[in-house]
Amino acid sequence: MRIAAVEPIVVDVPLRTPVHGVHGMTAVQRSLLVRVETETGFEGWGNVDPTPGYSPVSAEQVHASVRAVAPALVGADAFNLNAALARMDRAMTEASEAKAAVEMALVDLKARALGLPVHALLGGRVKDAITLNAWIGTVAPEQAAREACAWCERGFRTAKIKISGATDEGVERVAAVRAAVGTRMALRVDFNESLTVDEAIAFIPRLEPHALMLVEQPIPRHDLAGLARIRRRIGIPLMADESVSDPAALVEIIRREAADLVKLKVMKQGGLLRTRAMVECAAAAGLGVVLGHGFGLTLSTLAEAAVAAVSEAVIDGCEAVGPLKMAGDVVVDPVRLDAGVIRLPDTPGLGATVDPAALKRYRVDL
Repeated sequence: MRIAAVEPIVVDVPLRTPVHGVHGMTAVQRSLLVRVETETGFEGWGNVDPTPGYSPVSAEQVHASVRAVAPALVGADAFNLNAALARMDRAMTEASEAKAAVEMALVDLKARALGLPVHALLGGRVKDAITLNAWIGTVAPEQAAREACAWCERGFRTAKIKISGATDEGVERVAAVRAAVGTRMALRVDFNESLTVDEAIAFIPRLEPHALMLVEQPIPRHDLAGLARIRRRIGIPLMADESVSDPAALVEIIRREAADLVKLKVMKQGGLLRTRAMVECAAAAGLGVVLGHGFGLTLSTLAEAAVAAVSEAVIDGCEAVGPLKMAGDVVVDPVRLDAGVIRLPDTPGLGATVDPAALKRYRVDL
């Protein structure tokens, strides 16, 4: 079964309400879809969701990368995922987001053609359901407490609190949430690279009375020595996110003992297969793994849930919660996450069907 076409498509899908985070306010999700079609008419869909401020590239740049690599894939065996990844590696040394979108489409296509759900193609799930992590932005402490209670009432048992910089308000936000939810929720804090090493060493201990399960990426992504120094000086488990750019970065984090946990994303790691390999590498080194990207559409969400479901190393509180933020989607039946759980479908492929009308409505012509 040979690849006949690789088509990238950019879409703008509005969020239900603007999301306030460390990198500013987001009101629209600009995402990249990829449709791969074989000469016999089978098709598969992939999707990545770059986030301004976090992602190093835009959806437009991913679109350009997919267009550039498409000629190297036409005529290739659609079922040979490793060979397709090798072709893309030869065509472009980086562009993990583009590789992830194309590989996801090929995984979806192969699973559909074989009549299998993606999690079966990945070796089989060890979890029937994936629990999700709620989020609380850089909002006033009183609002953070209200939002946390609302999440808890819906069934969420873990939540991430955003903090920008070493501020008293950040401590107050965490304290207000802990007071509101008590022991009903496990809490984590994400700094999104907003501290210096010295600020982190001085500030993070102020959060220790609030029983956090982890703190995430306090300093800029390239300073692994700084992460290791912080980890030795704080009493809360430290998670690397933006620092985990590729397998080499993960190995260096392990070598330096720079984190207790790592966060992986299918988009960032270059596809489902490579993300799963990095999960197993982290687990072999004794690191916990959080999986998921906080913005996104149904297709990418189901892909990350499938990876999370096939490994015991991925801890509870998956961050693939994008559809909860969306006012629309590009599939016929968007995944429902309202109760804080993804139940993986057993239908062939990723488990979602692209809606041509929605695609037309949200498509951006480049």
